[in-house]
Amino acid sequence: MNRLPYQVDLNTIEILKQLNIANHHIGELKGILKLLPNPGIVLSLINLSESKDSSAIENIMTTYDEIFKEIVSKTPAGGQPKEVINYKHAIDRGFMLLRQKGFISTNMLVEIQNVIEPNKGGIRKLPGTVIMNDRTHEIVHTPPQNESEIRELMHNLELFINQDDEYDPLIQMALIHFQFESIHPFYDENGRTGRILNILYLVLKEKISEPILYLSKYIMDNKETYYRLLKQCNENIASIESFVKYILKGIIETSQNTVHLIMRINQSIETTQEMMKKRLPDIYRYDIVEHLFSHMYTKNEFFRESLNISRATATKYLKLLEKEGFIVSEPLGKEVIYKNIQLLNLVKE
Repeated sequence: MNRLPYQVDLNTIEILKQLNIANHHIGELKGILKLLPNPGIVLSLINLSESKDSSAIENIMTTYDEIFKEIVSKTPAGGQPKEVINYKHAIDRGFMLLRQKGFISTNMLVEIQNVIEPNKGGIRKLPGTVIMNDRTHEIVHTPPQNESEIRELMHNLELFINQDDEYDPLIQMALIHFQFESIHPFYDENGRTGRILNILYLVLKEKISEPILYLSKYIMDNKETYYRLLKQCNENIASIESFVKYILKGIIETSQNTVHLIMRINQSIETTQEMMKKRLPDIYRYDIVEHLFSHMYTKNEFFRESLNISRATATKYLKLLEKEGFIVSEPLGKEVIYKNIQLLNLVKE
C-alpha cells in the first residue's frame, strides 16, 4: 500500500481551477457563519443532519422524527436513532479534543470511533476485513490485515496530517480521506470516523472555524462514483487526481447548499420573531425563538429550564405558541412534545 505523500503531481490546471472555486465557496460559508447572531443554532442542526446522512451511507436508516423522539423521550428506544445520536456525540467529542490538543492523532480517532461504536473499538487485530460496495457486494479494496502494518500506516498518516503542507488543505483533505479509508483501521465505523476526520482537518487548518462542512450527503448521492474511485486509486495511485476532483466538487456543492440552508434558517428565525411580536406581544422574548430553533423538538421540562420559568408559565406559553401555529404538539408516552414544523421542513429539504 502506498504511503503519504504520494509521488503524484496534483498541481494540474484542472485541479487548480476547481480548487479556486472550492476555496471561494468555503470562504463564503466561513464568512456567513460569522454574521449569524447565534451560530450555535445552525451548527447544532447541521451536525444532526450530518449525523443522519453519514449514518445513512452505512445503511443506518432513520427519520428526523425518530431521532428527536429518541432525544426527548424519558424512555429512549435505542436502535438506529441512538446510533445517529452517538455519531453527533462523536463529532462534538472530536471537536473538543481538537480544541484541547491542537493536533489530530491516531488515539484521537480511536476515541472518536469508540463513541460511535462502543462495542467494536480499537485498531483491528484480526484479518478478514474488506471494503465492499454494499449495493453490488463487489470487493472494492482489501486493506492491510496485520495490526503492526495498520499502526505503522496510521503513524505515517498522522505525520502527514499534522506536518505536511505540500498542497492546499482542501487537496490534502482528499488525500487524507482516501488514505484513511484505504487503511480501514477499525473493525467497524471507518466511514463515519473518516468523515469526522475530514471536518476536523479543515478546522485544524483554519479553512473553517466550526465543524459545519460535511460531505456525507454528497457521497451518499454519488456513492457508486465514490466506490469506483476508491478501487481505481488503490489499483493505481496515479488515479488519485480523479478522487481529488471528486472531493473538490463535493466541497463546492456542499458549501453552496450549506450557505443556502443557513440563509433560509436565519430568514425563518427573523420571520418567526416578527410574527411572534405581532401575535403574542405579551409573552414575546427572543430567547423563546432561540429555544424553538435550537431544539426543533422540545417539551415542558426543556422549555422551562431554558427560559428559567415555572412549569405553569411554560405550559401557558406552549399552549399559546401552539394556538398561533408556531409549534405542534404530539403525545409521546406519558409526555407531550412540541415540534417546530417550519424548521423541520427546512432541514428535510
